[in-house]
This record gives sequence, C-alpha cells and structure tokens, in this order.
Amino acid sequence: MAGWHGAERGGGAVVRWLLVACLVGLAPTLGQAQPPAETPEEPPEVRVIIDVSGSMRHNDPDQLAASALELLASLLPDGTRAGVWTFGVRVDNPLPPAEVEDAWRERAMALRPALVEYQPFTDIEAAVREAAEEPASGWNHLILLTDGMIDLSPSRGPKPAVDDASRRRLLDELAPTLVERGVVVHAIAFSDEADLDLVERLSRASGGLPALVQSPESLLGAFLDIAERIFPADQVPLVEGRFVIEPGVEAFSALLFHDPASAALGLVAPDGTRHDADNPPPGASWQVEPRFDLVRVPDPPPGEWRLEGEVGDSRIEVTSSLSLHTSELPATLFLDFPLPVEAWLTRGGEPWEGAPEGLAATAELLDGAERVQARVRLSRQAERFVGELPAPTQPGAARLRLRIEGEGLSRQRAQAVNVLPAIAARHEPGSSRVVLEALHPELDHASARPWGELAGERLMAEPAAAQAWRIALPELDPRVSQPMRLRAEVTLDGERRELDLPRLLLFPEAEIGLGLAGGAGPGPLGERFHLDLATGREGSESPDSAADRFVAFVDELTARTVALWREGGPGLARRAEAFGDPRLLATAGLAVLVLLILLVLLVLLVWRPRRAPRRAPHREDPHV
Repeated sequence: MAGWHGAERGGGAVVRWLLVACLVGLAPTLGQAQPPAETPEEPPEVRVIIDVSGSMRHNDPDQLAASALELLASLLPDGTRAGVWTFGVRVDNPLPPAEVEDAWRERAMALRPALVEYQPFTDIEAAVREAAEEPASGWNHLILLTDGMIDLSPSRGPKPAVDDASRRRLLDELAPTLVERGVVVHAIAFSDEADLDLVERLSRASGGLPALVQSPESLLGAFLDIAERIFPADQVPLVEGRFVIEPGVEAFSALLFHDPASAALGLVAPDGTRHDADNPPPGASWQVEPRFDLVRVPDPPPGEWRLEGEVGDSRIEVTSSLSLHTSELPATLFLDFPLPVEAWLTRGGEPWEGAPEGLAATAELLDGAERVQARVRLSRQAERFVGELPAPTQPGAARLRLRIEGEGLSRQRAQAVNVLPAIAARHEPGSSRVVLEALHPELDHASARPWGELAGERLMAEPAAAQAWRIALPELDPRVSQPMRLRAEVTLDGERRELDLPRLLLFPEAEIGLGLAGGAGPGPLGERFHLDLATGREGSESPDSAADRFVAFVDELTARTVALWREGGPGLARRAEAFGDPRLLATAGLAVLVLLILLVLLVLLVWRPRRAPRRAPHREDPHV
C-alpha cells in the first residue's frame, strides 16, 4: 500500500500509499496518534476485520482475502492473541480472540467458507466498534479490510443522511476513543470504490499503516507490511535468489512469494544439497500455498543458500542471540523533513559492547520500485549508530530499511511507511477556493504561513479551522487547466524554513492545459488531493499533448478559411470595401489561397486518429 502504501511490490507498498493523505477537514484530535501514558508490556493483540459485503464477490473473485488471512495466521508468533470478525449488514465473530498456536491456525485456515457468505450493505462503524470493544492485555491492533464505504440499510433511516451520521460517529467519536485506549488501526482499501479518506484518517490518527491495494495479488503484500510493523524481525539480505547464514544463527524462515502457475520452488544448501517441499531440510517445515511458500529451517548450516525458481518480493528472517534494534520508526514521513535514525546490536539481550570495528550501518528510503529515494551512512558512537536520513522528495508508499553489516555478519530491518506533504491541498471549484490542511502534527497557524502562486500572482492563505487555511481564487475559466504552485514558511524549534509543497492542478479534466511543462515551478504535481497526497488512487485524464493542441489549431484555422471561401462574392465585396484598394484585395486573396494549400499539406502530414485521453501517471498507494 509501501500507496499511502499502495501495495504493489510483488506481493507488496503499501502505502503504499500509500497511499498519500486525504485529510482536509481532519479534526485536531485526529492529527496524530497519542499513545497512552504507559506502554503495555504484554504482546500485541491482533484483530482482523474483513468486509463480506456483496461487492467483494466482484472485487475478490479468487478469495485472496482468505489467502491473506492464511498468510497472517502463518506469520503470527506463538503466544499472540488474535481473532477474526466479518461484516456486512451485521457483524460476526467466526474466530473469537484466543492465543495463537497450531490449533488456532487450523481454525483460521478453515475460515475460507465464512468469507464468501456475502451480505448486503457495509456497516464499518459497527464492525470497528465491536472488534475493539473487548479490552486487550497489550497493544490492540485492528486490521480493517474493506472494498467500499459505509452503506447502511435504508431501514435504519433516510439515505445518505444515515450513512453520513455513521461516518461522523466513527471519525469524531470512536476514533479518538480508540487512540486513548492504545488501539492502532491498520486499514486496507481493497478497491478505488473504498472510502479512501476514511481509511487514511483512521490509520494515521492511531499511528497505523493505511494501504491502497491496486490489484488482488497485492493484498498479500499489504498484510505482510502490517505484520512486519506489528512484529518487526531481523532479516538477512536476499540478493538475486541468494542469502548468507552466518554461524550461530538458530533458525531462519523464508517467506517466498510466487505466481500460482509457477513451478515448484527449490532450496539449495551450502553443501549443494537440493531441498523442496517433498524433501525439506532436516527438521524443517515447508508450507506450500497458491501464492507463497513458507519454509522454516532450524539449526541451518552456515554459508550461502540459493533459491531455485521464480520468486517475487520475498523475506529471509533469522533468529539468533545477535539482534538488530532501531529507534522508533514512524508509519508516516513528511516531505522536506529529515528523519533522525539510530540502530544498535544486542547479544543475548544486552548491548554488544565488543562489536567489531569493521561494522557499517546505513539507512535507506526505497520507493515502490525499490529505487533509493534517500540514503545515509550512520556514524558510530560507542555501541550505537546514529544519523539523519535526508528528507524524502516524493510522496507515496515507501519502505524504510536499516542495515548493519561487516565482519561476516549482516542484519537488516525494513518497515513500510507513507510519505506525505507537510501541508496538503484541494481545490473547491464551487466556492472558488483552495483549502490547505496541515498533516504534520506540529504545524498550525502559529508555526506555518502558506501561500499560493497562480499565473505570476501571489495569493495569501487565510487561517480557517485548526491547522487549516483557505486561499481565495480569482475568477477562472473551468475549461482551462493550470497548475498552482504552493509554498509555506514554517518555524519549528526556532528554525525558519521555506517548503515547496506539491503543486495543485486546477480543473484537471479541462480540455485546455496551461503551464503543464513545469512553468509552475519545482515540486511534484498534486492533480487531486485524494490522489497524489495520500491514496495512490488513479489520476484524472491529463490534458491533450502539444501535438493534439496543434492539430486542434489547424482544424480551427482551416474551418475559418473554409467559412471565408463560402462567403463568395458578397463576402469578397465587403472585404474589398475594407481594403479600399483592389490590388490589396487580390494580394490578400492569393495569400488566402496559398495558406489554404499549406494548411491542407500540414493536415495531411500531422493528422492521425485522435488518441484516447491518457491518464496521469499513477504515484505509488500507497503501499498501502
């Protein structure tokens, strides 16, 4: 979803977008998760809420929601408490919360039939309320999967008023209560028809990870991103199907994503012995599912292991007395704001004071295509490695990875994150204004002063609601699309700086586009608030290209020339009176004739069947 975590990594982004944020109108209490005064010491509790409304029959024909639940059940550590709820017009609890062990996993794997008992309507408020009602001993993580928006039965009141009232109760009353109780909501939007704003607000308010799933196959990656955030684990790098296990590793788990039609996977040990699901390594378990294999190998021989077969974005997790730890990694990063990071190794649960001097530590921010957005080499300070990751430059789903390696060992941890602008914007054509909303929790009327630039004119923003501003627009032609540059001067911790916010495209569906070649200045282009800032949802149709506009110009000029020709004698007489000199008229007539011939030639050279309107590039989720 890493789009928002829009989850598109071979089984994976969240966020995506993630997803990128859709938060104008967000109440101050939802601006940032506020954890309880005391952090629970018990293991986290996981409660999965799955939409079984009728639309899921169309959006999930291959029952990948069931596959994702099976993946999550396989990944949950023993001793964790977990349960499953389903909802449509009513809320059911086919698997009540209980301790995770083999019997619980078998019951979870048997839930596939319950997930196709489709119901009318979609009561998200009731589902979240009921799943969160029972107090949890530790942090309570809700994983909400929905492909729609709140849609209540008309028997409960007139629509859409009854749906709007339920949505307000969920966001304005229930969500702040969940935050106070330490409930973290990870919400997955399973289609473009889902209430993306609701998904983003619930997740971001509680410190959870939102994800926009662009394809059914990406749902597994979204669940994996969430599982890694709840239960972070040490990994070793997997490069071109190879990974190295050093001496002292007690066990490793290989989560291998693959296509359902692909050939069976193989695993070659350091001594050259080939293993597969029918012949696993000694003491190992090999779980085969249509879209992933999960291999657990105890006491693995040290050395280089090799995968055989086509795999997607996969993970190799290790268990040993040597463990990597990091400072808290937030689920949301902000454009133009660097991130302080810290990492260290422990041995036997204590800081490793005798760590080799040759170790090196790095922090990287990767986009949905695994390209490096930002990178920093951490400096060593005693047993710790510290540094500051440069500010991200593109909104959307991303992955934050920290790695320590050298002297024959390697450890890494990766977390899905969403990258958002510090201040988001949306255009309200009906009221002829632009609304700005601070997504960064520390920005408000006192610390930020935003403004816009349109056609060379500076437009100041006036304070509106808390952490919100409005920019009044001059009278604009809705047939013309043009970008608006947005900037802000912010002061935090006594430091004043100027931010380049994502540009906002006004009237993106207009036939005529102005300044679309970068004339509005630097920075990413935010065609729509819902799209580029949070969700990774598909963009609107882009204006015609320069070639298309030239053809339109030729067509119009030709039509005018033909109209003049059809005026005939009376028309020419009127033109003669205007010219006053017959020789000028003759010259003008000859010029028109030459121009007409040239236009015909140009039309023959450049004319082509008009292409269907292109859609603006999709910015990845996310991931989520």
